[in-house]
Parts: sequence; structure tokens; C-alpha cells
Amino acid sequence: MASAIHRTVFLFMGIGFAALIVGCTGKKPANEAEAWFKVDPKTAGTVTGSVRFAGKKPLRKQVDMNGDPQCAKLHQSPVSDDVIAANDEGKLANVFIYIKQGLEGKNFEPPANAEMPAVMDQKGCWFGPRVLGVQVGQTLKVTNSDPLTHNIHPLAQINREWNQSQSPTTEPLTRRFSQPEVMIRVKCNIHSWMQAWIGVVPHPYFAVTGADGSFQLRDVPPGTYTIQAWQEQLGRQEQQIFLSPSGKSDIVFEFKGE
Repeated sequence: MASAIHRTVFLFMGIGFAALIVGCTGKKPANEAEAWFKVDPKTAGTVTGSVRFAGKKPLRKQVDMNGDPQCAKLHQSPVSDDVIAANDEGKLANVFIYIKQGLEGKNFEPPANAEMPAVMDQKGCWFGPRVLGVQVGQTLKVTNSDPLTHNIHPLAQINREWNQSQSPTTEPLTRRFSQPEVMIRVKCNIHSWMQAWIGVVPHPYFAVTGADGSFQLRDVPPGTYTIQAWQEQLGRQEQQIFLSPSGKSDIVFEFKGE
């Protein structure tokens, strides 16, 4: 009888202690499932748009790879570093687009790590893609397609900074970011001309403009949002939109050069 009473007392003490932790810290017990927000496909809408560059297009900067003859041999013609990748029509590529505000209070489950990793490759002594978006908790897979050793060094300010060399024979590196951070500069400590950018957001509503300057955010719940566009040299721009149920919103960003 005494042991049964003791078990009952300890049970209530454990429940009270768990409640105390939640009340004091605002955090759920580790064994409690995360409440993921589910988008209603019947009311979800789409945000589309494009990014333009107005002004004189800067001259292409040729990359000097003579510091590593192995890198130079991988290219039959000179390589250019297009910081502002605008075509003849002014369509601007490599712009990171994401919902900055409007999704507060909604927790989104990251993609299945084994099925939908974000991939960054090192090929021709160059990072590809130059701008990459990932969701908090999503797996980042880093590969090396070159016959020489590279190094990937994300200079995170909010997330943990890490620095890893990768030889051509090693398996892909896998990492995850635990906090939103827009943007994280990535460099190679071996080849100084190699750089890329990673945008980490807490939801799936992000995109990188292609060669035609366009972007699309799908399955967005209705609401009022602030959309931000980021370009590595031209800075940031924001626009506010209202997306009605099952609606579509189209916006245009324009960055100006000299």
C-alpha cells in the first residue's frame, strides 16, 4: 500500500514539475509533438513576380584562377564573376525572395531530410548555385564535383559558423541551420574567388530568381505579407501585398544601378 501511495505522489509531482517548466520557460516538454501549421489547399494562393535591373549594366569581372592551375585547367575560356546577373532586357537573376512578415505564429514542418535536401555543389572551382534558399531544419547537402580539394565556410552570424574541407573522394557533407538568417555568405578558404549565399527562413515561402528574373511562391495561405527581395550588391527592397483566399498577387521589384 505504501509503495502505491509513493508512486501516486511521484506521478503528481512529475506532472506538476512538467507544468512548472512550461509555465516558466514557455517551452513544451521534449516528448510533446510539434504543432505544425497545415495549409488549406482550398484557400491557398500564389505570389508571382519579377525583378528588374535599371541602369548601366556593370562590366563583367574576369576571375583570375592562376593561383591554382588545376582550377584554370577546368575551363576552356575565361570565367566571369557576374555579381549583378542582368540580361540584355534587364531581368535580374540570383535575387533571393521570401516572405519576411505575415506568417508569425505559424510553425512549418521542414522538408523530409532524406527526400528534399538543398544542394550546393563545387564544380569548376565555383559554388553552384550562387544563391540558395533553405528552410530552418532542412538538410543542406554539399557536394564536390571537382578532382581537387575544396573548402566550404558559411560565415553565419546567428547560426553556428562552420568550416569544412572536402576532398573529391569524400561523401557529401550534410548540415542544418537552426535559426532564420538572411543572408549567410559562404566562402572557400582555399580559393578566394569562390563565394555563394544562403538564405535561411522558417517557412517554405522563398525563391531565387532565374535568368528571366521571375519567381513564384506557391500554396501561400491568405493574408497580408511583406515580401523582401535581396541582392548581394544592390541591397534589399520590400513590398506589402494582400493575398485573398485562392488569390494571386503579382509584384515587380526594380533595382537601380549607376
